[in-house]
Amino acid sequence: MKNIYDIEARDINGKIVLLNEYRDRVMLIVNVASRCGFTPQYEGLEKIYRKYKDRGFVLLGFPANDFLHQEPGTEEEIKQFCTLNFGVTFPMFSKITVKGKEMHPLYRYLTSKESNPRFGGKIKWNFNKFLIGKNGDILARFDSAVKPESRELTSAIEKALL
Repeated sequence: MKNIYDIEARDINGKIVLLNEYRDRVMLIVNVASRCGFTPQYEGLEKIYRKYKDRGFVLLGFPANDFLHQEPGTEEEIKQFCTLNFGVTFPMFSKITVKGKEMHPLYRYLTSKESNPRFGGKIKWNFNKFLIGKNGDILARFDSAVKPESRELTSAIEKALL
């Protein structure tokens, strides 16, 4: 893969989406889970999505069941959970694998030291966040403990939107 725009993923409704659809937008890509200690971050993710979406920002949620089976549900169950409990309106995708042999090509790209020399490395838990610039460059990576509304993350988003 030459860049992130070459990658496709299936959205939570089963439609194939080319990440090229998000070209010229700032993206925040997050591996999410419904039964994790960080699950309340959905609320903050939705807040920053709503705050910045009209300025060229998109947040992409990728459910993953890789850590202690904290995302066991079906796509429909995940969608209902996110909508009912957190009012999620940002794009959600079908469940993927973010580590190991079955790793989705998106996470292979995001974690590879070849494609991401500055921020590559294994995903250690749910709610890792990758900030992608308008040109597709990986600008930053934030660990699970970094809250979506934190000054650290919102400053990085605002800078990328300039």
